[in-house]
Amino acid sequence: MYVDSHCHLNFPDLKNDLPGVLERMRQNQVTHALLASVTMPSWPGLMEIVEATPNLWGSVGVHPDEEDTPEPDVAELVKLAQHPKVVAIGETGLDYYRLSEPLDWQRERFRCHIRAAREAGLPLIIHTRNSAADTVRILAEEGAQEIGGVMHCFTETWDIARQAIDLNFYISMSGIVTFKNAQVVHEVATNTPLERLLIETDSPYLAPVPHRGKLNDPAKVVHVAEKIADLKGLPVARIAQQTSDNFFKLFNKIKK
Repeated sequence: MYVDSHCHLNFPDLKNDLPGVLERMRQNQVTHALLASVTMPSWPGLMEIVEATPNLWGSVGVHPDEEDTPEPDVAELVKLAQHPKVVAIGETGLDYYRLSEPLDWQRERFRCHIRAAREAGLPLIIHTRNSAADTVRILAEEGAQEIGGVMHCFTETWDIARQAIDLNFYISMSGIVTFKNAQVVHEVATNTPLERLLIETDSPYLAPVPHRGKLNDPAKVVHVAEKIADLKGLPVARIAQQTSDNFFKLFNKIKK
């Protein structure tokens, strides 16, 4: 009934409790989850998990925050993306929050990932923080609208969301949407067309209310759907069904 479109089950806190994580998913009707790659050295461990678990899938890519890490080129990303359980390129994008200029290396990495996604025919998983204008500009310059993707854990304004949607991207809401003071995110969740929404946990981070401050896991994506339903004045079952349908439409290598 529910799908977690972005999580990190290969991170130690969740990997060490994987049977428990999967059981809680089952109990809460979370049928599938996508594990987002953050570095190339950690990618084989991510793939070990998804290869062994029928309802888990993965991406390949390097997070923009990772500065001192092996850098894949387009050819390597495209080759790895041929794996049957790799369904996206990323997470990639720009992050100007923790790092300072010069960040040409980060922008070039982003362009590399977009080019790989276009060549592989797979959608992009986009991370953007304090960098929205450059993120949208580079997506447009590199023709990312041809393959689309998702703006994950979205915290930017409705204007940026609308620009991303115009570029063939989905908007994914995380546990932040349940936070009382997240008014900008509430506005985006309210205004984004239902057929362009995804839900996620970004676990082990950003546990939603009523679990805020605790360890997050994919089972808690239910609370994200419930908050969106409240904001839109719709039944939670409608949110669950549409966001699941959107997930399978975007990540179309996944078999239900």
